[in-house]
Amino acid sequence: MYVPPAFREDDLAALHRTMRETRLATLVTATAEGLIATPLPLFLAAEEGPYGTLYGHLARANPQWRLRATGEAMALLMGPDAYVSPSWYPSKQEHQKVVPTWNYIAVHAYGPPEFFEDADRLLAVVSRLTDLHEQPRAEPWAVTDAPADFVRAQLRGIVGLRLPITRLEGKRKVSQNRSAADRAGVAAGLAASERASDRAVAALIPT
Repeated sequence: MYVPPAFREDDLAALHRTMRETRLATLVTATAEGLIATPLPLFLAAEEGPYGTLYGHLARANPQWRLRATGEAMALLMGPDAYVSPSWYPSKQEHQKVVPTWNYIAVHAYGPPEFFEDADRLLAVVSRLTDLHEQPRAEPWAVTDAPADFVRAQLRGIVGLRLPITRLEGKRKVSQNRSAADRAGVAAGLAASERASDRAVAALIPT
């Protein structure tokens, strides 16, 4: 990922926060048959290793886990993003030398992918993922709400993923390279949007 110095994010806590807030990641591996990518919900075990470890699962029928990865795998985790209109820059009125851009937060996590089929490990991963996303609900559903034999049968249709992170790349592009007036203009423009992601980016722009 190309990361200009102004947008580089190296703070591990900030990187982990983005990773936890990302609801759907993309696992990418290079194989002898070419690149292959799968959208996956993942969770971060921050205590495992210097950068943490990602866990998830994919369908047993998905060929990605059977195709040997060449080198490291990469998990793409995107935070909020938004289109930035040049019309929001006060500097537009001064010289017209402005262009559109896109604000976003992104984390790329690299590591050797490990796939596993052990039923108990799979159950633990599925349960933790479910609890994570059900937690905000008034009446959370739990894996234990389903019949145990049904759950065990469903587990046979998936394969677990463990990705111990060897390095992280982070990019936080939120208009911090613009003047204070331009930043304020972008924040106001995005805050007025009907898109929730635009309003989320507005809150991230430094004042």
